[in-house]
Amino acid sequence: MNGTSAIRETAAHFFGDGNFTLEENRSGHINSTYFVNSEGGRFVLQRINKSVFTRPEEVMANIAAVTSHIKDKLIEEGKDPARGVLDFLDSDTGENFFVDGDGEYWRAYRYIDGVCLNTCDSPEVFSRAGKAFGRFQSYLSDFDATRLFETIKDFHNTEKRFSDLVKAATEDKAGRAASVRNELNFAITRYEHGTCSFISNGIASGAFKLRVTHNDTKLNNIILDRESGEGICVIDLDTVMPGSLLYDFGDAVRFGASSAAEDERELAKVRFVPEMFASFAEGFVRGLSGAATKEEISAFPRAAATITLETGMRFLTDYLSGDTYFRIGYPEHNLDRARNQFRLVESIEEQSDVLDLITKRLLNE
Repeated sequence: MNGTSAIRETAAHFFGDGNFTLEENRSGHINSTYFVNSEGGRFVLQRINKSVFTRPEEVMANIAAVTSHIKDKLIEEGKDPARGVLDFLDSDTGENFFVDGDGEYWRAYRYIDGVCLNTCDSPEVFSRAGKAFGRFQSYLSDFDATRLFETIKDFHNTEKRFSDLVKAATEDKAGRAASVRNELNFAITRYEHGTCSFISNGIASGAFKLRVTHNDTKLNNIILDRESGEGICVIDLDTVMPGSLLYDFGDAVRFGASSAAEDERELAKVRFVPEMFASFAEGFVRGLSGAATKEEISAFPRAAATITLETGMRFLTDYLSGDTYFRIGYPEHNLDRARNQFRLVESIEEQSDVLDLITKRLLNE
């Protein structure tokens, strides 16, 4: 379904035939997004990308369950749920989504005013981000994660990501395997040392609790208050699934505690910054309000290495497969990203004593 008139027709299933205006938001990478201005306020209208989320009804069922739970928590605390959690509208079908004539899934939710940042240069801002994601975990710490669907299978199954890499190297569809022997050996060595299985083994043994996890803990998935700079609401809930809070922690610091962009080609510029790690970890633990276990907090440094390795393997797998998943700007883009992430893993390993001291301090506070 294309064209403004067709989109207005879809919007009417949420907003009726009244007076409203549409404007496209081109900043998103996955879903098609529009702002709707109506007499009832400002809203967001989105078409769910079925190429990424093949079972949209399960995505929306997860979101409904999680947002309802958080809303109840906010009300208990005397806070405004309209500011603290996404509020999805029901369409005229009675569902929190609408399926158009082309089989496309749409949803709408109330717009929350605030600021979203794409980069983080300040430990203070990163600490606030950690607090927001920790609070998200805290609100859901008593939610039975087994109630949720796994909307993207094996999303953070690092061992499976390693198997995918080995398969891509064996098949060598793009004829590139011979040129990345060093990178493959890097991944193999970490696999043999247990980096890939660290979190999954912890979940299986019960050392790490199975929790609701966000799974996409970038800074721009938090709405910050314009005046205080504090996190208001965690957004982009499509990847909410069962998992470990170490997934969320590891992915956040992988991005926010790096000294360089994830496609920086000069590897001498790539370093894991302990000060940024400490800032996020302190905020995260503060937001968790006692919901994390000693085992989980102690695992923060190794979780950072695991999720960073996983991301690097995903980039390398895509490079070997002919760049079919990640958007690239030039032929070696995914290879540069993989090398960047592997260098970051090395930096985490080199500073493991420092990072362990940071987590020990958190446990003693």
